[in-house]
Amino acid sequence: MPTESSRARATQQTRDRILDVSLDVLGENPDAGMGDIAAAAGVVRRTVYGHFPSRLDLIQTLTERAVTEMTAVLTEVDASGPAADAAWAAFVARLWPVAHRYRVLLALRRGEYGEAIHGLLGPLDELLAALVQRGQDAEVFARHLPAAVLSQLAYGVVFAVADSDLANGTLGARAAAITSLLMLGVPEARALALADDRP
Repeated sequence: MPTESSRARATQQTRDRILDVSLDVLGENPDAGMGDIAAAAGVVRRTVYGHFPSRLDLIQTLTERAVTEMTAVLTEVDASGPAADAAWAAFVARLWPVAHRYRVLLALRRGEYGEAIHGLLGPLDELLAALVQRGQDAEVFARHLPAAVLSQLAYGVVFAVADSDLANGTLGARAAAITSLLMLGVPEARALALADDRP
């Protein structure tokens, strides 16, 4: 007979599997329904709804998970105190392994769940804007746009490259780092050097 802890562990594993599968399913089709997610996860719809009472609950949980992961990466990179452009390049390199998984949030952010996703991404957006502001203050990033706008453009480019890379697999973290650094106004030679310095 299963113990309470083994049941709880199994329940958590099912929930985690649903979340992982949801990113893949929504990544291929942002309009996919709960039934599509249930089928891909190998569970019945009732199981999905047992963990996430609505599609919005599921998407909010995915967003919270993404924000937690990305904020941890950015905080760790930025806390080490490198120049802002080096910190950005390190952030992209560390983010890249999960960037393709979370690119769907950008698509969903423009849809019916935009307000909820935007609210949850707020703290990450503020950290990115602060890093870009630091770079502007140090004159390593361009000043033609406010830091909050410029950071979103450069951040969006990383996910656009991730989206393209998923289809043909020819780009990668280096391309994402270089392109986003160029968007931030970093000279090409410096962008190339920073990207090549990353693992």
